[in-house]
Amino acid sequence: MPSQSPYDLSVIAHQVMGEYGFVVRFAPAVLKETQSLIKYEYSPAADPSVRDLRDVMWSSIDNIDSRDLDQIEYCERAQNREIRVWVAIADVDHYVPKGSLVDEHASHNGASVYTGVEIFPMLPERLCNDLSSLNPDVDRLAVVTEFFVLRDGDVRPGQIFRAIVRNKAQLVYEEIGEWLEGERPLPEPVSKVEGLEEQLRLQDEAAERLHKFRMERGALELETIEPRTVMKDGTVADLILVYKNRARYIIENFMIASNGAMVDFLTKNGRAHIHRVVRRPERWPQIRDIAGSFGDELPEDPDAKALSDFLLRRRQADPDRFPDLSLTIIKLLGSGEYVMAEPGGVPFGHFGLAVHDYTHSTAPNRRYIDVIIQRLLKSVLVKERTPYGKGELESIAYKCTERDHAAKKVERFMRKVAAAVLLNGRIGEVFEGIVTGASFKGTYVRLFQPPVEGRVIRGEAGMHVGSKVRVRLTAMDIEKGFVDFEGAGQMARDYRYPRPRRNKR
Repeated sequence: MPSQSPYDLSVIAHQVMGEYGFVVRFAPAVLKETQSLIKYEYSPAADPSVRDLRDVMWSSIDNIDSRDLDQIEYCERAQNREIRVWVAIADVDHYVPKGSLVDEHASHNGASVYTGVEIFPMLPERLCNDLSSLNPDVDRLAVVTEFFVLRDGDVRPGQIFRAIVRNKAQLVYEEIGEWLEGERPLPEPVSKVEGLEEQLRLQDEAAERLHKFRMERGALELETIEPRTVMKDGTVADLILVYKNRARYIIENFMIASNGAMVDFLTKNGRAHIHRVVRRPERWPQIRDIAGSFGDELPEDPDAKALSDFLLRRRQADPDRFPDLSLTIIKLLGSGEYVMAEPGGVPFGHFGLAVHDYTHSTAPNRRYIDVIIQRLLKSVLVKERTPYGKGELESIAYKCTERDHAAKKVERFMRKVAAAVLLNGRIGEVFEGIVTGASFKGTYVRLFQPPVEGRVIRGEAGMHVGSKVRVRLTAMDIEKGFVDFEGAGQMARDYRYPRPRRNKR
């Protein structure tokens, strides 16, 4: 139970969660149901359809503080220079059957919410951090998706099956990324497992192929600045920027390929399911205007490849302003949504990823839609009727879209709260930053250090998006997440965001 201090960040997080309709505490009946669950014990005779893959060189790559591990990976070379990839996904459905009390809670919230101050998990911790988490050195039940990465980076879907797996190493994005990019020696967790170094390099090779193939077909490589809150002794100690690196590319590209393989499997087996969609942008004229302001030209009709090429040119020309350009493009593209998809229907497509058939299925500990997809997959594997009718899937897709948007709003608000806390006591100080927005709605500046964004309430005349300026902190409201500045002049020197050497692809 959080304390009632006026600026207790946990209290603020609980309040905003409630305002957006989330249930912040598990009901006693839900916890009781969770405590009664029995850990899965593998027995070949009991269920011969579950393959024993505990000896496979599985590993996970995630954030340093992640406990709800959804996904582990393995690669091996195959014929014709192909690379076989297995992605094992935690079998959450085994412990959370449809209609259970835990399922009802997960359905209501729709996702785990990561506020930086406190995590509000979709599932009780005994599940998401233990029984259904692919923790290292323990046996876990999983649903495995197989696909083959061809020489050109295209994907050929393989089998989908259930298995018992054992994660050999829980790895961290930053450590593995820096090692793959030659910035640090081999991380200790890798050196402790014989053969893991070669395994990770093969995963990196597969991800490189996948990434190159998608970029050639118009995938949008965007980079936004979303500071991650660092807490210490119950308050905000710092805001740090998280950048993509080669370890993140491995997980991102395997996730996209795995989701596509699952859609292919459900479609071939005649099952209605749910797609994750980013439609062709209705605000394409505004995107064309932005390109024109840089002396570039986009076609009249939405064209993902043309937009991708424009973004690559801008990233090379001005890497410091690229995150803010990325954020503008993301807003104009519109939000992602979930929609019911029928087998044989016209694919909705994901404009940003340049793929036609895409879903969310690789994070069932964290997202409810992934649990739905898992149940659909397993119904095919065990040759049972689909657990969801089309009308039910439409309703779930609509609700999960709404919950997804609500979770993002909570997380954005709490980042603003954390920023205000970090600047508390610094009224009157002058900071350097970049203008991220300038319209009738107001002028906004993001500081370089710390990476905080606020509104310029005085002295904004002459500021335009992308200009580097000095601003003076005039006020903040921690409970509302407001930070106010006044103009203090243009910067006399150039500035670059502090960042690691960028991965070249």
